[in-house]
Amino acid sequence: MKDLVTVGVDGSPASRAAAVWGAREAALRKVPLRLVHVIDWPISPAVPRLGRETADRWADEALNEALEEVRRRHPDLETSTRSLSGRPAASLAVEAADAGLLVLGSRGLGSLVGFLVGSVGTATLVATDTPVVLVRVADEPEDAEPTPYGEIVVGVDDNDAPDRVLAFAFEEAARRGCALRAIHGWKLPPAYRSFPYVDSDEERAAGRSAAQLLDEVLLPWRRKFPSVSVDQKAFMGSAGSQLVQAAAGADLVVVGRHLRRSPLGAHLGPVTHAVLHHATAPVAVVAHD
Repeated sequence: MKDLVTVGVDGSPASRAAAVWGAREAALRKVPLRLVHVIDWPISPAVPRLGRETADRWADEALNEALEEVRRRHPDLETSTRSLSGRPAASLAVEAADAGLLVLGSRGLGSLVGFLVGSVGTATLVATDTPVVLVRVADEPEDAEPTPYGEIVVGVDDNDAPDRVLAFAFEEAARRGCALRAIHGWKLPPAYRSFPYVDSDEERAAGRSAAQLLDEVLLPWRRKFPSVSVDQKAFMGSAGSQLVQAAAGADLVVVGRHLRRSPLGAHLGPVTHAVLHHATAPVAVVAHD
């Protein structure tokens, strides 16, 4: 594991929430924290009065505000700041290269001073192989005391069970001393889709097979992390909606994405896309082959 947590900040409420979450994670991992602001330069000509001096001042204010909040909550945490100029997705990907985790707010201020809006946020996700956690603004007051760690939820595709996704989920649960819920959605084989109905016995048999396969996928990780209590669920249908529902009471939701092999497309997958857009908990996206 790389010994650094990097957080992208832009002064927005979501990025402040990301800084708080990232600091707590860095303290949990016992590694330094790095706060990074990226000035999307050159500034758009649509705002002619916004010059480099103003942009630099905004960067300093965003970084200082996040730094003060982090130091207030974690006075002993080693924390540094960095201000960069360039395209946010590419710059953050470079910053994440030597980090074990990149943490971002799920909404930003826009392309002028922010980094995570629409396609820019997606570009950041697919530009790095480092796990990325997206954090939304919490409902509780900003000065609220941190709550005990809750459940970790992980989406499992047992047709292509990626070790990186399961390793991340189990490690996070072990660090927190909390339970892990593994969710897998399965579908009937394509041959059944041409029939007007499916025999209930055959459907139950397929369900038992999916549950058994999920057991087999999780067994090595249960043995490796015996302290982690695991609750698992295999059901017919898409895992997206189930993961979103589970996120309501979770501390973190972990999903995977395939490593990008071509310059076209986001390569996030429908389940990850659904979770990113609808889950209320922080979402960790872990790249895998």
